[in-house]
Amino acid sequence: MNILEDNLTNYLKPEYVFKTISSEANKLNQQVYVIGGFVRDKILNRTSKDIDIVTLGSGIHLAKKISQKQKTSSLKIFKNFGTAMVMIGDLEVQFIGARKESYHSGSRNPIVENGTIEEDQNRRDFTINALAISLNKDTYGNFIDPFNGLKDLENQVIVTPLDPNITFSDDPLRMMRAIRFSSQLNFKINKSTFEAIIKNSERIKIVAQERITEELNKIILSNHPSTGFKLLEKSGLLKIIFPEFQVLKGVEIINGKGHKDNFYHTLQVLDNLLPHSIGNLWLRWAAILHDIAKPITKKYNNLQGWTFHGHEDKGARMVPSIFRKLKLPLDEKMKYVQKLVMLHLRPISLTNKSITDSALRRLLFDAGDDLEDLMKLCQSDITSKNKEKKIKYLKRFEVVKKKLKGVEDRDRIKNWQPPINGKEIMDIFKIQPCKEVGVLKDLIKNAILDGVIKNDYNQAKKYLFIKAKELGINEK
Repeated sequence: MNILEDNLTNYLKPEYVFKTISSEANKLNQQVYVIGGFVRDKILNRTSKDIDIVTLGSGIHLAKKISQKQKTSSLKIFKNFGTAMVMIGDLEVQFIGARKESYHSGSRNPIVENGTIEEDQNRRDFTINALAISLNKDTYGNFIDPFNGLKDLENQVIVTPLDPNITFSDDPLRMMRAIRFSSQLNFKINKSTFEAIIKNSERIKIVAQERITEELNKIILSNHPSTGFKLLEKSGLLKIIFPEFQVLKGVEIINGKGHKDNFYHTLQVLDNLLPHSIGNLWLRWAAILHDIAKPITKKYNNLQGWTFHGHEDKGARMVPSIFRKLKLPLDEKMKYVQKLVMLHLRPISLTNKSITDSALRRLLFDAGDDLEDLMKLCQSDITSKNKEKKIKYLKRFEVVKKKLKGVEDRDRIKNWQPPINGKEIMDIFKIQPCKEVGVLKDLIKNAILDGVIKNDYNQAKKYLFIKAKELGINEK
């Protein structure tokens, strides 16, 4: 099959890049091919900025020649891996010599040797990623598809090129990649391929946590993350890589009363959130973790039935340990997720009673710049199967949003700092840092949030003297 003859020349765009590679490889008398994800994505009309080039010879040497030819490019060489990367505009072009691999049991690090294009395709994870196009002068545009990957693309199925048990045992991360591609492309995983994932799931334990988490994050950012999590759970991988999420699954029934399955509820929240969180990995993580503490806070009594009191607080305290175990960043991103988990019940609770300005001001103060994301999460958390009940909650939620806007427009509470800080309190009363300073700061803050005094310096100072006198602190 020749792609150029089949009027599929758009597969080889940007043409200038491939023509340059073809020309330089010809001068070096090296066979060269574009292979893998770029070919797959072009056939699927998906945008791709990553191009993998395989050559029979030195990929590094060819990359150097391309970089010299493309004067605006930048070159990075990875000698340990025998690869090089050339940035050409916004394209990231990876060069590598064709290779074959063999493995020893107990290790996912292969023994790598030089190989042919056929041997290189044999080592690819899935048939849809083994597609190659020749860039050689005499065969430019020839399509090389030894495993019928094009048919698998048409059938939207993920299949390994060789025995899946060998494929996954050799490189267990490929099990995560299969599920990731299923989530990204909305493809089915071939039955025997998925059975091999189940059989080899324990092998994931030998893979570095960073690489597992990278694939997990790609699943979360995909268009179908709930599909990914269902496959992770069904395959047995989830209980190994993320057991805290696995234990959400299941329903316990006492005296005929059962709670909802919090695993599927969480995935429904995640699905609801998708259109409001495109590219926002951390908001999606907040959805995944918002009910993470329900299994350990679950209680049953005859009057109330099932309760999960304090799961938002306990869940927020679990976030750092989960992030640490998964090698996720322990910075502002973690604190953002922790905050949303802690606050996720607050807006919904305001729909169940008469809303006071004090409660609204406190929510504005606690959420700060993350209020909009919090509201997206909370609205997505309304998952009742009763349509009338769901419409009622959503209408109440809109009322809360309008009232929050009104209070913020009037009082400017978001990211607000009390008009008198700790240093000024110490200066006024000539005292050193102590517990009383913090107490006075909190009294002023709460008085403003509760509407006892206005957000005004003079009122705050007058209130400070009253409360200081009650604590036995006098101006000096």
